[in-house]
Amino acid sequence: MADRTPDKRLQQEFNRWAQAGEGEKMERHHLDITEKTIRLMDLRPGERVLDLGCGSGWATRLLARLVTEGPEGFGQVVGIDVSDEMIRQARAASKDFDNILYVWGSAEKVPWEENFFDKVLSVESFYYYPDQDRALHELFRVMAPHGRLFILINLYKDNPYSLQWVDKLKVPVHVRSAAEYVELLKAHAFEKVETRQIPDDTPTPDDYKTTSFRSLEDLRAFKRTGALLLMASKPDLRTPAPGYTIY
Repeated sequence: MADRTPDKRLQQEFNRWAQAGEGEKMERHHLDITEKTIRLMDLRPGERVLDLGCGSGWATRLLARLVTEGPEGFGQVVGIDVSDEMIRQARAASKDFDNILYVWGSAEKVPWEENFFDKVLSVESFYYYPDQDRALHELFRVMAPHGRLFILINLYKDNPYSLQWVDKLKVPVHVRSAAEYVELLKAHAFEKVETRQIPDDTPTPDDYKTTSFRSLEDLRAFKRTGALLLMASKPDLRTPAPGYTIY
């Protein structure tokens, strides 16, 4: 990655997050909405799952426990992140898992083969991807026919409280509405596109200190409004292999 590319900026910023222990903090902040999303994924033993933007691998491990050995074989979860430091931490924390593989790579050039993943989960990372069109093109490519996509994000126009922390981020982000995301997914040939809001039911203590929101009440309202979950399916078709090497 060239030093000035958007991916390089993301790598440097999320390496800084990893070194500051943000991976563990993200697990605490996102566990409730992620567990609700995983229940909707209807994961089954033997399935092959991608965790895109896996960070320190906490969600990857949740997925891996649900797709272990079954009638269709041994399920596998691949975690991909643009931060090599996050990948290092994820590998160190996942040594007890035989069905997880972590790969350093970009959402805009997913280092994997076509038509592979039965399910894809992306938690709280999609709005960071500089070229969301390219990322969706890549997800479509690596998903199996009838594969299901689940994108969970806390930053979107329909939750106005989330907009309070945009200016605090050190990298550019996309801010779209649920309706705009639906159109984006449909433009990339995804089917059965739907959205729902996933509230965060974890309590916020009265003495909790927040720097991301103007007040505790705004934080609570943000959690009540919930994250945006985008769900979609790849049609019953196989993506042909490109005439060049992906990885």
